Amino acid sequence: MADWDIKKLRILRTLQELGTVTATAEALHMTPSAVSQQLTGLAKSLGVTLLEAHGRRVRLTGAAQLVLRHAEAVFAQLERADAELLGYLQGEAGQVRVGAFSTAIPALVVPAVQELRRTHPGLSVTVREAEAEAAYELLAEGSVDLALSLAAHAPTPRDPKFSRVALLADPLDVALPAGHPLAAEPGLRLADLAHEPWIFGSSGPWSQITTTACENAGFVPEQAHAAADWSAIWAMVAAGMGVALVPRMAMAGGLGAVDRDAGGERGTRGGHGAHGGSGVALRVLSGDQPRRHVIAAARRGSEGAPGLARVLAALRQAAAAQLPGDSSLHSG
Repeated sequence: MADWDIKKLRILRTLQELGTVTATAEALHMTPSAVSQQLTGLAKSLGVTLLEAHGRRVRLTGAAQLVLRHAEAVFAQLERADAELLGYLQGEAGQVRVGAFSTAIPALVVPAVQELRRTHPGLSVTVREAEAEAAYELLAEGSVDLALSLAAHAPTPRDPKFSRVALLADPLDVALPAGHPLAAEPGLRLADLAHEPWIFGSSGPWSQITTTACENAGFVPEQAHAAADWSAIWAMVAAGMGVALVPRMAMAGGLGAVDRDAGGERGTRGGHGAHGGSGVALRVLSGDQPRRHVIAAARRGSEGAPGLARVLAALRQAAAAQLPGDSSLHSG
């Protein structure tokens, strides 16, 4: 029978993810020669060729891909075993490490932690702020147990390494100068703003979310100004320099949140032309209301751990409180 060495299989999986021996060595705090030796040993024990030369790099063979397909099931089963053992040993106690993008922290994570302190005081939750895409890197390397991210910047649901939980579909409202002709327009649609100058980040998730929302409404937004800090965006909108999309969850999460992932998210939401104290009208869009999808993810198999399951339940509860009655709220 072949020798399925878990440590060596993890090295092979990391090589598949990162593409080079050097990057694999850096990620695992090993030397490139040690990585090569471990993979050579794995290939010998399994009796198959795992790597083949591809220019100056190496690539996984078909046999290596087959091995990894089975290895993912093994990794998930080990996560489930760890979860059950943790539940047996710790019961209501333990620690869950959460990585989350900044506006998710006041809007979702803080309310969840407050509820857990009341209901499960023995459970410790530690929080690490991370950009939406970086949260998955932390999850994959084991630095956090749960990652809150945006669906647009997450691995696909078919990725065997992770289990995903949809938390909510966060509506995006539009910020206009208070004196803008459309600030009081009934039934305002995103398409009505096709010829407006837009303000959003030059790169990253919020840039993509803004451009995608506008393109879905039938136009390409003219980026008049680029900013990654919401206080700057808010000031420019108030000065009449352009319009911008604002996630509603950020408004509910607290006025002090500044989200580097989303170009900042500070302000006060209004239903039909509510005006912030700085001369900004925040309008709910009709018809083509864009949304960003917020998800939580865990390493597949680990979601059964008692502490992790309780944190997920608390996050679902916090998400439901963000948008009461919103049919786009999901769980499971």
